[in-house]
Amino acid sequence: MRITIIGSGNVSTHMAAAFKNAGHRIVQVYSRDLQKAWLLAYHVGAEAVDHLDHILPDTDLFVIAIKDDAIAQVARALAVHNKLMVHTSGATDLDTLIAFTANAGVFYPLQTFSKVREVSFRSVPLCLEGGNDEILAQLKELAYTISNNVYAVSSAQRRVLHLAAVFACNFPNYLYNTARQVLARNQMDFEMLRPLILETALKVQEQMPGEVQTGPAVRNDTGTMAAHLQMLNDTPLLQDIYTLLSQGIIKNNNEISANG
Repeated sequence: MRITIIGSGNVSTHMAAAFKNAGHRIVQVYSRDLQKAWLLAYHVGAEAVDHLDHILPDTDLFVIAIKDDAIAQVARALAVHNKLMVHTSGATDLDTLIAFTANAGVFYPLQTFSKVREVSFRSVPLCLEGGNDEILAQLKELAYTISNNVYAVSSAQRRVLHLAAVFACNFPNYLYNTARQVLARNQMDFEMLRPLILETALKVQEQMPGEVQTGPAVRNDTGTMAAHLQMLNDTPLLQDIYTLLSQGIIKNNNEISANG
């Protein structure tokens, strides 16, 4: 398939590489920053462009992987080519594209990406939605060329997934950085926590998170929790976060115990 990539960020970079490795042809890479477009285009053998009016109609699919608030504007410009277009957003409805063309879908990779770390795209869940059954079937065929985990997901379901992903990915990463800051203030190295973080992540690959919850809140260790809060006296925000999360853990643990 001939594919044009709109965007040059983390999602674009990994998805373009996955398509190329699967034997698809990347026709063009568009970015408002020509240098970024050129860098990605160089790696996937495509042409780099920085103006939407330089986009060629000689393609089979436009993959729009840009900020959510810019999707509609780009879709409006691309609709004149009457080619299949998809966006990769977890929080944007399919209707954002349908407003400009019925030849539209969603191709959402449920994964966190960075340009400095390789991800095995074969394991990335791809959440698909199509403007009609024929488009969905076409997107499924494409998706299976780069991933083994393909799901048909509605816009409403995808919004729920995106919310869950924030809890599962973005918030824990914030807490990792908070832990790093706590250690740094006491001249200790974050490296000491990496094995703990890894083991916690590995546990939930085999069991449900609630079943492997540990810590003072689960043990109802009020003395330790009070001591921790005392240590956070100079950072009221962290005291609030600590208290709220501890209360959540206690509530969840009580519900699990009550349900046997």
